[in-house]
Amino acid sequence: MDSKNTIDFERIFHLAPIGMCISRNRIILACNEAMTDMFGLGENLLVDASFQILYPTPDEFERTGARIAPIMNAKGSYSDERIMKRASQELFWCHVSGRVLEKKNASTTEIWTFEDLSAKRPVSAELTPREREISAMLVEGKTSKLIARQIGLSPRTVEMHRAKLMRKFCASTSSELVHKLLGLMH
Repeated sequence: MDSKNTIDFERIFHLAPIGMCISRNRIILACNEAMTDMFGLGENLLVDASFQILYPTPDEFERTGARIAPIMNAKGSYSDERIMKRASQELFWCHVSGRVLEKKNASTTEIWTFEDLSAKRPVSAELTPREREISAMLVEGKTSKLIARQIGLSPRTVEMHRAKLMRKFCASTSSELVHKLLGLMH
């Protein structure tokens, strides 16, 4: 390939229309413009920072990491939708996908993408950190038993949180709750 046909991957990374970053051990090594715009944090604040800066609470950062690590180690990739936090403290739904660059090495570098879903799915009720976690898993279609097993709660406790969410969102069925969480109903 001559110099005219060389693809500038670094420039493509920085100008990609979706938030992207490279990380190792949950520390951001590089990020692109779309990510800095989405989170309202300059590259100088994101690079060398822990992903914790992007989460509503330190506890949510810890619990999410504990849930994701075994999946990343086994599959080499992970994807979900969760509530994240901008520098302005605004909470928003975000589709997050990641993959390891070397599947054989568990502490390898990872690439992550972040898609802001706030235009399609606003965060419309005040939720506790646990309710945000359970909401994200309900949106994925997980049952109370599976949610309970994955986050170390009893199914009864998950049902209690689901009932609180149904009241907060004025939903009469679990299906209606999921639709409201997805922003399909108002």
